[in-house]
Amino acid sequence: MKPVLLKNHIPTYLLPAPGTGAVTVLVLVKVGSRYEYEAINGASHFIEHMMFKGTKKRPTSQIISQTLDAVGADYNAYTGKDMTGYWVKIDQRHAGLAIDLLHDMITDSTFKTPEMNRERKVIMEEINMYHDNPMMHVDEMLESLMLDGSTLGWEIAGDHRRMREMTRGDVLAFRNAYYTPERMVIAVSGAVPADARRRLERTFGSLSHGRAVQEFVPFGGPRSRRGVRAAVQYKETKQVQLALGFPSMGSGHEDLPAANLLSVILGGSMSSRLFSSVREKRGLCYFIRSSLSTYQDTGVFVIQSGLDKSRLDLAGKIVMLELRRIVKEKVSSSELKRAKDYLAGKITLDLEDSSSRAEWYAKQHLASGNALTPEEKLRQYGMVTPAHIQRVASGIFDPRRMGVAGIGPFQRPMDVWKYFV
Repeated sequence: MKPVLLKNHIPTYLLPAPGTGAVTVLVLVKVGSRYEYEAINGASHFIEHMMFKGTKKRPTSQIISQTLDAVGADYNAYTGKDMTGYWVKIDQRHAGLAIDLLHDMITDSTFKTPEMNRERKVIMEEINMYHDNPMMHVDEMLESLMLDGSTLGWEIAGDHRRMREMTRGDVLAFRNAYYTPERMVIAVSGAVPADARRRLERTFGSLSHGRAVQEFVPFGGPRSRRGVRAAVQYKETKQVQLALGFPSMGSGHEDLPAANLLSVILGGSMSSRLFSSVREKRGLCYFIRSSLSTYQDTGVFVIQSGLDKSRLDLAGKIVMLELRRIVKEKVSSSELKRAKDYLAGKITLDLEDSSSRAEWYAKQHLASGNALTPEEKLRQYGMVTPAHIQRVASGIFDPRRMGVAGIGPFQRPMDVWKYFV
């Protein structure tokens, strides 16, 4: 699907949907932690927070929140490693307010020093929250391990020292360099008003072009390590959190549809192989799942679970048995069809929501400059065969490239590695 272009060439997706009175306005910016340099690791996330802290037109965070709360809007933002997003979901009668306010925040936030210093403390507590949550932190540990040697391996929020030390000038210079029309995409989804494009032209269309900036350095593989590829955090927990990772492909790779179906078959649903064999048949965990963490130039295939620490040996054997089985034996046509039907159903349900529909198109465009419709994406899935699944599984599940992260009563990396070899 092709976007319309504003006068300054910001690609914009206008996505009307019947049967709703809500509209979502989403602005994505092609910047995240992988674009940072070491001294300002965490700056993209810091900027996202500061966008809600006051503009010249709306000088305080309270004015911004009250303006949106007064009409019952949902709103938030998020920072990833390769993109930052800002969105408002609102009654269609107030779509103009959403566009105006997002434009105001993204282009005219003041970044006052007292507000920045207060927000540093908030972000440091957010970092503490993630680190104290084993289920969330083990995923960060795994990506740091699998993407070591690259800015992709850095934590999005940075760390306490950098949050204390990065200067207002450095943060603003980074924002001004990357928050330009060349790096933005907009999506308006749901009850799209007739004057949406006119309002977008008057606001975002008026932004001036920026200068060329430093793009990310493509990932060239993890830094070489001696011994096992594992990371541990000692924590006295009743449940052990473990994550396995395997290098995978980037967002534009031709094998990505097969890899997504492989993930569904292995651990994408409550009828998946890992869920059935590890939880349902043996009661070794409450949850186990597989997923793909995909970036423009690389990815990580992740298997994560919270496991009974007294039976880790059995759990590890079962997981590796399932990985070897899907490499050695083709999945049946019926199992592959169920996975395709599952994805078709999930896409349908997700895209009922205007926020998800906006993200569907905007994220694809930011990653590749193109956005497939759901029908086009499903046609890609439809072409995947059992032989294709087996070939992709053989390429991904190479134990020599595996990484393991664990949080629990572990003293050494070998304490988790040994369960998966």
